[in-house]
Amino acid sequence: MPKKLSIIMPAYNEERTIHYILDKVKAVELLEGIEKEVIITNDCSKDDTKGAIERYMNANPDLNIRYLEHEVNKGKGAALHTGIKHAKGDFLIIQDADLEYDPEEYNILLKPILDDFADVVYGSRFIGGKPHRILFFWHSIGNRWLTSLSNMFTNLNLTDMETCYKLFKTETIQSLTLKENRFGFEPEVTAKMSRIKDIRIYEVGISYYGRSYEEGKKIGWKDGFRAIYCILKYNIFSK
Repeated sequence: MPKKLSIIMPAYNEERTIHYILDKVKAVELLEGIEKEVIITNDCSKDDTKGAIERYMNANPDLNIRYLEHEVNKGKGAALHTGIKHAKGDFLIIQDADLEYDPEEYNILLKPILDDFADVVYGSRFIGGKPHRILFFWHSIGNRWLTSLSNMFTNLNLTDMETCYKLFKTETIQSLTLKENRFGFEPEVTAKMSRIKDIRIYEVGISYYGRSYEEGKKIGWKDGFRAIYCILKYNIFSK
């Protein structure tokens, strides 16, 4: 029986772009004939994200999409929790509904797991020769600083803890009790993953097509302070 990759996609006000990312997910051919299931959690969008997804599902019945929704806005982390809980695949990857990350690179992250070197693979925006859009200096400094702070406590040597692209064995990520409902998901999952006995964490270089705030980027400086809090919380005070 072919293995399956669960693609967990939180969505909030992505009516204009979600069909583009779904087209990219549909087009990618995974290594070793791995099948895909796309799990979209609509986090109570204010626009017609729901209608856009439903229209796409009706027009593309050959792509296995499961649509879930929150009745109130709970945050990106909560949308991820909902999707992770419903995943049925052997492997699981996080995919934002915008166009910042390229599904064509799923195979880059899958290979270390399929070769039985890794249990978790992070896609780093800061290593390798892939294209990267040039945007925000202070965002890049902040990301590197948060990664370094996280590494101090986890004893990992990641270059991009805050990356969206994290690929897990599904049973591994589902074994964790995750609590952060908003942008604290990244430091929390990294802290808890690092404490799993004999966990094998790898990192590969990926491309990054970042959005400006005018184009819909949502993360801000307040989320950086929340990340610091979560690094301290889940590495020191709430192990």
